Amino acid sequence: MKTKVLAVVLTGAMLAGCMAGCASSTNEKASEASESAVAAEVETAGEKDGAASGKKISVILKTTAAEYWQYVQAGCEAYAEKAGVTVEIKGASSETAYDEQLNMIETDVNSGAYDAIVIAPLQSDQVITQINGTKLPIIALDTDIDAPEVLSFVGTGNEAAAQLGAEAAVEAAKAAGWDEIKAIDIAGVQGDSTNTARMTGYQKGIEAAGGEFLADETQYADAVADKAVNSMEAIMQNHPEGIAIICANNDDMVMAAARTAKDNPAYENTIWLGFNGDRAACEAILAGEETMSVVQDAYGMGYKAVEAAVQALGGQKLDEFIDSGSWVIDKSNAQERLDDLKGLLD
Repeated sequence: MKTKVLAVVLTGAMLAGCMAGCASSTNEKASEASESAVAAEVETAGEKDGAASGKKISVILKTTAAEYWQYVQAGCEAYAEKAGVTVEIKGASSETAYDEQLNMIETDVNSGAYDAIVIAPLQSDQVITQINGTKLPIIALDTDIDAPEVLSFVGTGNEAAAQLGAEAAVEAAKAAGWDEIKAIDIAGVQGDSTNTARMTGYQKGIEAAGGEFLADETQYADAVADKAVNSMEAIMQNHPEGIAIICANNDDMVMAAARTAKDNPAYENTIWLGFNGDRAACEAILAGEETMSVVQDAYGMGYKAVEAAVQALGGQKLDEFIDSGSWVIDKSNAQERLDDLKGLLD
């Protein structure tokens, strides 16, 4: 695995018209900041990585079956290679295999085989019990764990990121000719804190931009495409007139929803907003099968999580929250994002 740091520079207009100025300016500034941070990190890497050389870190992901988590894994491996540490990466068979993941966590915490553990919890509340009292450095990844044993949370500011995407979706809906802008969310796992944060962000963004978020009609699809199909069928039945915006907790679900509504003329101009911005989403956006996606830097998230674990092992004090960054892609910049992702999983 090559050691890489993903510094994505995505500029250009978000959409035609009123979206272009603010969105491209925001993304350009974020990209410049990312480049500077990466340059500083590379320059000082030798100073801070040596203390943990030879250590062994367990990384327990929500699953390893999805493309998103494969990018996280690649980032973890890249930093481990640079720092001279060993990472063992595992994950549950699905994002609802709660007991399976809890067993992994319990085993690794008590095995004595690891010097630190990175956890992307499926059920944060349950994980608190599993790590209670451990002296191992614990880093939360993707979803926070409210426990004193957790030194830092590395992930996306999900609420703010979703709000950014929702505001862009409203502007896109206006440009597509919608007079009445209503939005329905096809959500992930009910009660999951990441899912809740994205729902909250979507609602705030839709309403701030002048749309109506139909919170009472939220469809929970457990973060999987098959259930999103059923959710979309229910939405079409309840709204034969069409809905301006369908947002979802991830890209797989929104792509499945868009396919389900493909032959329904009332949904011809619907804005399909996903979350993650991985390769499949970029390809779908370029093919007209998804409108836009909120990108979270999965590779950078894994990279920074292992970096945080290494820094903790070296005695450094960590920030409570390490933001891996987010931005919005649409047809104007999806190809740039796709080009940046090429090679990360090689």
